[in-house]
Amino acid sequence: MFFRRYIGDRAFYGKLFRVLLPILVQNVISNFVSLLDNIMVGQVGTEPMSGVAIVNQLLFVFNLCIFGGLAGVGIFTAQYYGKGDDEGVRHTFRAKLYVALGAFAAFALLFLLAGETLIGLFLHEGREALDLAATLRSGREYLRVMLLQMLPFAVCQVYAGTLRETGETVLPMKAGIIAVFVNLVCNYILIFGKLGLPALGVVGAAIATVLARLVECSIMVVWTHRHRERNPFIAGAYRSLRVPGALARRIVRLGTPLLVNEVLWSAGMTTLNQCYSVRGLEVVSAMNISSTVSNLFFCAFFATGSAISILIGQLLGAGELERAVDEDRKLIAFSVALSVAVGTLMVCVSPLIPEIYNTTPGVKALACTLLYVSAAAMPMNAYTNSCYFTLRSGGKTIITFLFDSAFLWCLSVPAAFVLTRLTALPIVPLYIAVYSLDLIKCGTGFYLVRKRKWVNNIVSFEAEAAPSAGA
Repeated sequence: MFFRRYIGDRAFYGKLFRVLLPILVQNVISNFVSLLDNIMVGQVGTEPMSGVAIVNQLLFVFNLCIFGGLAGVGIFTAQYYGKGDDEGVRHTFRAKLYVALGAFAAFALLFLLAGETLIGLFLHEGREALDLAATLRSGREYLRVMLLQMLPFAVCQVYAGTLRETGETVLPMKAGIIAVFVNLVCNYILIFGKLGLPALGVVGAAIATVLARLVECSIMVVWTHRHRERNPFIAGAYRSLRVPGALARRIVRLGTPLLVNEVLWSAGMTTLNQCYSVRGLEVVSAMNISSTVSNLFFCAFFATGSAISILIGQLLGAGELERAVDEDRKLIAFSVALSVAVGTLMVCVSPLIPEIYNTTPGVKALACTLLYVSAAAMPMNAYTNSCYFTLRSGGKTIITFLFDSAFLWCLSVPAAFVLTRLTALPIVPLYIAVYSLDLIKCGTGFYLVRKRKWVNNIVSFEAEAAPSAGA
């Protein structure tokens, strides 16, 4: 009974890996190159590395806003595709363009007007007397160039998300792989001044990222339009930018909580890091190393979460509700089991990677300890991540908002604020105390998934409305 409930058959895992592996490979390569990018910048010095890390924290909010806004529309895309409705997919593609361009305009204006002020919030004296002014200067220079990659990133995610939700996961993987290698090669040339070019440091890293984003976006757009027979939604997609009013209202009603959730969640994580930065600039550097390495290993359950969203969304859209419940339970079990294996590997390499960085021994030791904590918490993160994507696949976006962002802002952020401002607790026990609050989130996720309120077909309203409309 246990094996039948939590472990699938060969056909189940075949379907899972067809969706999972391209996403996982792309994420692993992308995060691995981000790690190499981080190491290259780290060779320039601790202050430049910290400046880049702070700016990337700010851009993280923009990236998650894009992901959240497009994911809200993507719920409809996956279910329209499961239903076989190309016109519905086309409408959601247009809605995604509006979301992406709106988010780009808002964040570009924010960073232009208040970028330096936002960077300054993370700059605090610590025990190792690092240069705060040099960190601010590096961050300002890096942000100025990184603004140029925001638009191609937003457009690329519109195409990549729609392709994945309609069953094409390989092309986004290939485009991502090409882009990260462009980024890696250009980083090496521009940061250190190879092939006769000047050494540009953090500015070179930013230029390399811009070039990589442009390459990735170009591949996605050109391939999609040249293969209309495989992507029927793109035929006539720009003939009109109209989105039907009824669909737009449903997207706003279901998608807005998800967009707000991603913005608040990413802002909350950035606020947590700002709280930790009160303990000194060396904490910013150590957390940068830890998070960059952790993200490489976290790809395991992040990719599984994306697979849950796609596979369960398609089953719900096709009306196979009981099958969706059964396969979701097996996908969650797979995610947790995978995270245990990956977390064990992460423990083994945690002492090695910080030694690659050109930084102080104190920063290296702290980064290693933070990596141990992240590895121990990986199964917990995998479970909550799977619960989140399960709830989202059925359109329960208000519940996901409460589960994700409300939890973070009502418990984790206040706890970090109080502990950093009103106590002298060292950073490691402080970090563990805040992290352990996610155990409450695990219990909440178990309850919400088991209640099955997420088991919904959110696109069936059109099929039901069609006979009366024809009459």
